[in-house]
Amino acid sequence: MPRAIVFDFDGVILQSVDIKTRAFEALFASESPEAVALILDHHRANGGISRYEKFRHAYREILHRPLSAEQEKALGERFNALVEAAVSSCPWVPGAREFLEARHARLPLFVASGTPQDELRRIVGRRGLSGFFRAVYGTPAKKDAILRAVAAELNCPPEDLLMVGDAAGDCDAARSVGAAFLGVVPPGALNPFAPGVAVLPDLTGLAALLDAA
Repeated sequence: MPRAIVFDFDGVILQSVDIKTRAFEALFASESPEAVALILDHHRANGGISRYEKFRHAYREILHRPLSAEQEKALGERFNALVEAAVSSCPWVPGAREFLEARHARLPLFVASGTPQDELRRIVGRRGLSGFFRAVYGTPAKKDAILRAVAAELNCPPEDLLMVGDAAGDCDAARSVGAAFLGVVPPGALNPFAPGVAVLPDLTGLAALLDAA
């Protein structure tokens, strides 16, 4: 049984991954189809990292154009306008709400997301989730740093934490600090994790998995 669980948000708590993919597509709609395809491929392959890192990669590696601080800020504002309301009303990942309701009083629960922290906390508040989580963390903090901060807050080693995520970067962050990891891979989705990484299709079976540990 872990000392605490740290959840990614998009694709783990809410079914919001496709919303953000469509937002990236809209932001770069004026570029060539080939460039848009590469930008979306990079976005999908790097779930859980900051949208701003993805903007910089798109301009530097795909569009081969400079990205000013003003342009980057404008992209972030447009992205937020496209996604925040949609994420605030999108469906739950199956089992997520039930798990949070049943376990938040028994086990410290946290969020570590690639979404900007202020935006993430607004969404969590709009969904009525604030009471389920001991703390909600987003960018600019990296997920490995968030895991270390959670461990320090609980006065336990990172090895006592369980990270639940849907992207390879989530697993890498957990492994880098020694935390346990559980992947979420919906039916029909490509599994981004290495062989041997434990996965569930959603959070329906998470309570039973913990109880069996």
